[in-house]
Amino acid sequence: MAKFLIVGGGAAGMMAAVHAARGGHEVHLFEKNEKLGKKLYITGKGRCNLTNDCATEELFSAIVSNPKFLYSAFYAYPSQAVMSFFEEADVPLKVERGNRVFPKSDHSSDIISGLARQMQRAGVQIHLNTEVKRLLCEGEQIRGIELEGGVFVPSEHVLVATGGLSYPSTGSTGDGYRFAKECGHTVTSLAPSLVPLTAKEDYIPRLQGLSLRNVSLTIFRNSRKVYEDFGEMMFTHCGVTGPMILSASSRVGRYLEKGEVLLASLDLKPGLSAEQLDRRILRDFEEGKNKQFKNVISGLFPSSLTPVVVELSGIPPEKKVHDISKKERQTFGQLIKSFPFTITGIGEFKEAIITRGGVSVKEVHPQTMESKKMKGLYFAGEVLDLDAVTGGYNLQIAWSTAFLAAQALK
Repeated sequence: MAKFLIVGGGAAGMMAAVHAARGGHEVHLFEKNEKLGKKLYITGKGRCNLTNDCATEELFSAIVSNPKFLYSAFYAYPSQAVMSFFEEADVPLKVERGNRVFPKSDHSSDIISGLARQMQRAGVQIHLNTEVKRLLCEGEQIRGIELEGGVFVPSEHVLVATGGLSYPSTGSTGDGYRFAKECGHTVTSLAPSLVPLTAKEDYIPRLQGLSLRNVSLTIFRNSRKVYEDFGEMMFTHCGVTGPMILSASSRVGRYLEKGEVLLASLDLKPGLSAEQLDRRILRDFEEGKNKQFKNVISGLFPSSLTPVVVELSGIPPEKKVHDISKKERQTFGQLIKSFPFTITGIGEFKEAIITRGGVSVKEVHPQTMESKKMKGLYFAGEVLDLDAVTGGYNLQIAWSTAFLAAQALK
């Protein structure tokens, strides 16, 4: 049986450790932090959306970079297998809207504890506060790792599961990319993803803190639609965030990095057609025909949004409703169906949930996660050039790639 060294005690590293140890291998997991799963702990605002309970073939549509590479991984270890793993680890789960899976307790610490219990049961040897300085690559074979202080740990089987660059305060400082390069691998361009977006308009900061649910977002690049979604979002002091926006960032980030400016449109009433909305507005106008415009429309929006919509409508706020023309009313309706803002950029790594880019998957065997360049060297999780939208898919990438790496050990 093999001696397996795992660099990184996050989601992928811990999952690989359990499965490798269950296979009878001697497993050593090295984590430079004082505890395991620091990034996992803050995932999903501390609730940990650990996977998505969808059909396996549906997983691929949520993957932004290199979905075909994950074919073997997802079918070998689908979301249902992940759910079974945690249920068996005494972590009850629940499924919420959009098939998002969470621990029933809403505490990400339960996921980390479940993994820790399974590692302990399987006999994994965990080394905390232990930083790996470099991999020892000789010719085309991995020979082990060097720890801080020059300590050499020999092995012909090493898994790099160090994460990316997002949330660097949790220890994600890009070590895995350096290790990969030193062993002859290509690392693609790295960028923050699942991150807030910045907006140009001066009325955006006035909406700071406002959350919107059940709205539709469409983003255009040179008049061509490049993203569309329905869900939740929130305005910030400099732009927008929330589940729908974070997913949008993974699709449009590459344009923003080039300095392009994108136009966004919010349908504030997607449940109503333009005709139905006009009838609703007309009914409100009829009931309040002697009132001022600003006072009649207050029932249509959250209070903080009303003055901004009034301003953008071009209708004087004090204008009596009976004096508003049909054209003004219809223009107002169009504004509600297409509330505009301009996206100018993306947030930084310290705000990003994941990293886009990583170790080139062209240089990794998709059936085993083993390097094509260095025998015995494996990669799993965010360190690879794989990323997805929100909804539990990025953690599913971690679990599935880790499982394959563990299963590949001879």
